[in-house]
Amino acid sequence: MDVLKKVPVKEQNPKVRATNFDEVCYGYNFDEAKQEASRCLQCKNPKCVAGCPVSINIPGFIKEIGNGNMEAAFQEISKYSALPAVCGRVCPQETQCEQRCIRGIKGEPVSIGKLERFAADWARENKIEPKKPHATNGRKVAVIGAGPSGLTCAGDLAKLGYEVTIFEALHEPGGVLVYGIPEFRLPKNTVVKAEIENVKALGVKIETNVIIGKSITIDELIEEEGFEAVFIGSGAGLPKFMGIPGENANGVFSANEYLTRSNLMKAFDDSYDTPIIAGRKVAVVGGGNVAMDAARTALRLGADVTIVYRRSEAELPARAEEVHHAKEEGIKLQTLTNPKEILVNENGWVCGMRCVKMELGEPDETGRKKPIEKKGSEFVLEADTVIMALGT
Repeated sequence: MDVLKKVPVKEQNPKVRATNFDEVCYGYNFDEAKQEASRCLQCKNPKCVAGCPVSINIPGFIKEIGNGNMEAAFQEISKYSALPAVCGRVCPQETQCEQRCIRGIKGEPVSIGKLERFAADWARENKIEPKKPHATNGRKVAVIGAGPSGLTCAGDLAKLGYEVTIFEALHEPGGVLVYGIPEFRLPKNTVVKAEIENVKALGVKIETNVIIGKSITIDELIEEEGFEAVFIGSGAGLPKFMGIPGENANGVFSANEYLTRSNLMKAFDDSYDTPIIAGRKVAVVGGGNVAMDAARTALRLGADVTIVYRRSEAELPARAEEVHHAKEEGIKLQTLTNPKEILVNENGWVCGMRCVKMELGEPDETGRKKPIEKKGSEFVLEADTVIMALGT
């Protein structure tokens, strides 16, 4: 075993997975997880913990995996995180915990995310639940929104003994976990539902189809229902558009709508009748994880897909793993390119996108090099569908 390199993780063949919505990454098995865990240096001052948004005791749970104590590993993670199987799959570990891993100085960092996923998956498969709080304190808290923020808040409060009720506007809890992230990255029926059940097992109640402000107000929650505090975790809000000509044409979608149709409303499944326009040639504008999700969804629905991004590939904000998977599956990257106009035919449908080439100038307020238009570089990108995935 080369301790400088990660234990490889098995994945679906790119040509096969490009035609289905099954999970791409298979994750570690028992022996692979123990082998990868043995790479951890068990630092006395673990910088990886400082890189974790919820400060999981990373060396602690990895040590338990290395010793074969999988239930102990899961319970250690569960002290800090209500959604370990989700976070093990979709957190940007390469810019957080793994970026700070000391092993990464002279080799590849420990696969912290894959080990977190393994521990959580093992617990689910062996029907292990997080430890319940010993007693309640009798105090009630309302949480608005059953997305990752609301579920995490509710789980943490329940562990402290609070009586928590989540109010969710949609018919299904999960928020972006069910409507935004595709099945091939985050399975809903196995992974997401199990994580939500673990939160409920802590004593959290979830009420769906409740729109705060219409079904009930915050004042009513406090004054009539007896809640002492309200946490608002209602999501990121409305999608963004560029404000260029042609955005109102038929065949232009926000990534939010496109992914919601496919994920929450199951448009990818032939047994559902949710309408979705797959498109023949799809242009996805943006470079984040949502852009990758939309592009890879469109590909699986049969489209030829191009991602259009105004900076270079090095500046893509998406997870490195998502970019790698997209390119493996045959999605094209049109970088240093910015849309100027969506072209519309006589029937009101998208028939192309006029773009301009860009070059990178001085850094802007974000620290990234500012893209600048190159004069005389305009061209038309063939497209019959445009998906806007901006700022997400």
